[in-house]
Amino acid sequence: MKSLIKKLVETAAPSGYEKKLREIIRSEIESFVDEIRVDVMGNLIARKQAKSEGKRLMIAAHVDEIGVMVTHIDEGGFARFTNVGGVFPRNCVGGHVRFMNGVMGVIGMEREDNRQSVLPLEKMYIDSGATSRGSCQVKTGDVGVFERPFLDLGNRLVSKAMDDRIGVAVIIEALRKLEHSPYDVYFVFSAQEEVGTRGAIPAAYDIDPHLGLAVDVTLTGDTPKSIKMDVGLGKGAAIKVRDSGMLADPHIVEWMVSTAQKHNIPYQLEVLEAGSTDARSIQVSRSGVPTGCLSIPARYVHTPSEMVDYQDVQAGVSLLLALLSNDYPFEYL
Repeated sequence: MKSLIKKLVETAAPSGYEKKLREIIRSEIESFVDEIRVDVMGNLIARKQAKSEGKRLMIAAHVDEIGVMVTHIDEGGFARFTNVGGVFPRNCVGGHVRFMNGVMGVIGMEREDNRQSVLPLEKMYIDSGATSRGSCQVKTGDVGVFERPFLDLGNRLVSKAMDDRIGVAVIIEALRKLEHSPYDVYFVFSAQEEVGTRGAIPAAYDIDPHLGLAVDVTLTGDTPKSIKMDVGLGKGAAIKVRDSGMLADPHIVEWMVSTAQKHNIPYQLEVLEAGSTDARSIQVSRSGVPTGCLSIPARYVHTPSEMVDYQDVQAGVSLLLALLSNDYPFEYL
């Protein structure tokens, strides 16, 4: 899967500008599905039909990544910018940015006497080598992403946009291996998750699933003085119990846990106190959908160097494939 992951993470696709990555995903999966389409929000929706009439199961992973948008160009040719999604100032200074038109730049900040302080984004700028407003090759409204190559450390993989290209990779790999399913499965590669789980809202409304699962990253508690969280790299795929946007359906948590145990797939339970996923939008669609989330643990989320463990990724593929291949054991609500 590493070549696939590298291709996904190194493709620029900030929220609202997912087209190029969407085309790559389509080329990877279209021969394995019965239907494939793009909706008006930019969600790529692929359907793999059950052999007989089955319940609709929606699996979602978002394709967009955090980025920056130019707000104005000052007299010196420096591009002032705002965030697209969860961009934190402490992760920005010195970072490389690639705009969608190919222009590169580096993030600098205004002078601050207290070198220990972190300035807000409005005190930062992108230096693309321009010497004046007129010579700057970007303009107001241009969007860019952080530029960082894929790094293979063996079991540990590092790149920008692991959130959530790693979830996309897990779905693609499981889809390729899926021979048959009791469900009518809709694989949704959703747009604009980083700016409010927006793409999943109309996708879930349109599909009207009986069951929903998101596949996304989650934080870890295994680095020095990290948050208090019982999730770490190398301990298996994470099964979400709660995050700040949703409470996972207890039956789905039980289904995921029992499936992992039955197939000897390493797993860990996740309680995330800050952050959420497409699962929250699926869960409250129409009259409500029993929904859960399969998470891939990741360090340094929303930085240009997000880290995952390859064995956790493989466990995620195995668990998703097992879930898709077997009947849900509970009555539908």
